[in-house]
Amino acid sequence: MTIKLGIIMDPIEQIKPYKDSSFAMLLAAQARGYELFYMNPNDVFLVQGQPMARMQRLRVWEQADDPNYFELHDRQDRPLNELDIVLIRQDPPFDQDYLYCTHILELAEQQGVLVVNKPQSLRDANEKLFATWFSDCMTDTLVTAQADRLKTFVAQHQDTIFKPLDAMGGASIFRVKHGDPNLNVIIETLTDHGQHLIMAQRFLPDIAQGDKRILLIDGEPVPFALARIPLAGENRGNLAAGGRGVGQPLTERDQALCARIAPTLRAKGLWFVGLDVIGDYITEINVTSPTCIRELDAQFGLNIADQLMQRLEQALQEQAIQQPARH
Repeated sequence: MTIKLGIIMDPIEQIKPYKDSSFAMLLAAQARGYELFYMNPNDVFLVQGQPMARMQRLRVWEQADDPNYFELHDRQDRPLNELDIVLIRQDPPFDQDYLYCTHILELAEQQGVLVVNKPQSLRDANEKLFATWFSDCMTDTLVTAQADRLKTFVAQHQDTIFKPLDAMGGASIFRVKHGDPNLNVIIETLTDHGQHLIMAQRFLPDIAQGDKRILLIDGEPVPFALARIPLAGENRGNLAAGGRGVGQPLTERDQALCARIAPTLRAKGLWFVGLDVIGDYITEINVTSPTCIRELDAQFGLNIADQLMQRLEQALQEQAIQQPARH
């Protein structure tokens, strides 16, 4: 039986295919003979309790010099449970519409669709806060909206990082030192005058050696990380903020951190995760749309997306043994 894979992602015509991890997944799935179906986030809907979507059949090409790297067919309204796998690869921020989409996808999951990552876990695992489940693997961290606590934290640690809980790509991250004359306005801006929680962490000088992205498939780490090296004068290693990606083998500490979080990832149905590590510490656990597949593939001759598809096929086989056929 041909596997039917749907993907919910931001507009495919706006991606950079040579570096896009979702596109890598589509290429790998198509190479394995899957039928591909494309959806925007607002294409998902519900009729009388039946999860549906306005889908388009999709074909993709690995042609870096060809702007026509995909082909979409006419839209059709179809039940989501006609698909075997749905990848939800919408970029943050995690807003109310994203939340509603996960609820609809959870209904599809109950009908036997393998949703990657698990909808409930996408709701539960804020990418900043989820890391605090493993506080023994983190540097000193505070989450609060209270200005006095943030000021005390800066005074205690002298050199800190402030960041919002709902941003991505290094957006709105501030390095704040004790005595910074802008401390009050930074706190007011990030917390909206005490209305929103933010995260404060002790600054890690190891950022100069890179903010490492480690990819895990069903809890198993890819053996190489992408160290995202900040530009000179920059505190953020994110590629979106101009960081330079340098691949390197996992260290023993990296492997220990992965082993620490792996059982939780598996239990929560988080099939594909990006673990961010600076020095010896976890800083974030990315679950919505982790990237860096293309960079690691290019530097080490890997096919990470194909590894993911192999594991998802295995999960479908395991699911078929436990459940009667749906098609």
